[in-house]
Amino acid sequence: MDRIIILFPKMEEGKKIRDALIRNGYDVATVCTTGAQALNEMSILDGGILISAYRLSDMFYTEIVECLPSNFDILLLLPKRAVQSYKEEGIMTLTMPLSVFELVNTLHMMLSKRYKTKKQRAKPKKRSEKEQKIINDAKALLIERNHMTEEEAHRYIQKCSMDTGRNLVETAEMITTLMSD
Repeated sequence: MDRIIILFPKMEEGKKIRDALIRNGYDVATVCTTGAQALNEMSILDGGILISAYRLSDMFYTEIVECLPSNFDILLLLPKRAVQSYKEEGIMTLTMPLSVFELVNTLHMMLSKRYKTKKQRAKPKKRSEKEQKIINDAKALLIERNHMTEEEAHRYIQKCSMDTGRNLVETAEMITTLMSD
């Protein structure tokens, strides 16, 4: 589950944003007043979004961006005068003063994008013909020597793979090597 961390130099401003997000159904992990606190919180959590002010009490936003873990995205809240000079790729921005509607919609869009990216990474990769041949050869060997059905042979390779912590292709290669001697 993606968590939200709010980073503002003034606790009152951070709490106002937190309250607005909670009213709109978002799970806010914490409100931080320093970059160091936020970096510590991000190291504890699995991933999420950091909503950060432009200037912080202990560092500038560029330092936070440099230290940002790969499993976190950042939503930077900038004053209108700073937006014209700001041109950094991969970072979402909103202008201050902030509209709750804009904040919620932007956050929804960022979370949707993160969900789609996670879903794409979770899809199993297609095996190459060479890898599939190695698996099929191991199955054929098990079927011939141990009188298994194809399904039993496949389950056997899967179980060995899980027991040894290797992928299916490596396990099939091991079985082929051991049984062909």
